[in-house]
Amino acid sequence: MKKLDLYIIRKFLGTFFFAIVLIISISVIFDFSEHIDEFIDKEAPLNAILFDYYLNFIPYFANLFSALFTFIAVIFFTSKMAYNTEIIAILSSGISFRRMMFPYFIAALIIGVFSFALSNFIIPPANAKRIEFNETYIKKKYRNKERNIHRQIEPGVFIYMHNWDTGSNTGYRFSLENFEGKELKSKLTARNIKWNKEKNKWTINDYFIRNIDGDKESFEHGKKIDTTLSFGPKEFGRKKYLVEAMNYTELNDYIDQQTMRGDSNINAYKIEKYKRMANPFSTFILTLIGASLASRKIRGGMGLHLGIGLLLSFSFILFLQISVVFATNGSMNPMLAVWLPNIVFTCVALYLYRIAPK
Repeated sequence: MKKLDLYIIRKFLGTFFFAIVLIISISVIFDFSEHIDEFIDKEAPLNAILFDYYLNFIPYFANLFSALFTFIAVIFFTSKMAYNTEIIAILSSGISFRRMMFPYFIAALIIGVFSFALSNFIIPPANAKRIEFNETYIKKKYRNKERNIHRQIEPGVFIYMHNWDTGSNTGYRFSLENFEGKELKSKLTARNIKWNKEKNKWTINDYFIRNIDGDKESFEHGKKIDTTLSFGPKEFGRKKYLVEAMNYTELNDYIDQQTMRGDSNINAYKIEKYKRMANPFSTFILTLIGASLASRKIRGGMGLHLGIGLLLSFSFILFLQISVVFATNGSMNPMLAVWLPNIVFTCVALYLYRIAPK
């Protein structure tokens, strides 16, 4: 590495982290002013506000804005270098534009790795605490409004509930069916099934079991039985929050599990998975666009560069949201939906790189 490389990396990362700190500070102030009444009304402890909510709020928003502020940071400091004739001096010294991009991509790699680590390993456990605080002190308690819940919890094992009460973690008019191939081997019906937090088990009340072995049948009846099953009460909470609190490995396992169960929201979980890979990669694309765009002097100065940059960045975000909607509704492959903006804007980046001053 040369001094020039370190100079550009320092400029890039310095501008990026300054912008992130600034936007997070503003976000925290606005969020606090919006929720201060809930904090007071529900008597949220100060240490919970600071450490369970805002300490976990910071990495979430840092990652949320990282791609956008990577772009803005590149536009800002590169445009400033261009109008101070630093770009001209660099190119005139015999350094090619391609070589000049080397420190840009080193800095983009640092931000991309930072974003990947945040998305997959740091933010999920932080989200769990932030969401728990949110549910306790800010949002109203979630109530599951599903009716006639019918799911496969493992191969050949199906459950049914008329409805689920989130407050008491109780499912009413419960049944459990075991199949071998297409043959029913046993069926349990019960008045309700309730989660026992202390035992970490399910308690089934007023149950009746019918066992079938060829032409023979046997019956069991009882008031109460404790058992373990291949699902937990969290599966009937807000699915979006549940997925946000999973690391990459847990999310993969959950997607496999829900695919087996025939969950209708499986595309949403896959979108979350692919976003965690695609968003860090977009750092390189937006860096190339920003550097190619801002390295040329144009009328309008830095303001025009920033204006064009913001237009492109919001176009990228809008494109992503539109494609995600198509994937969620089932008409587009989730991987394609998430990666399509990266593919399209890679073409834009290569075109801008081609016409950039050499």
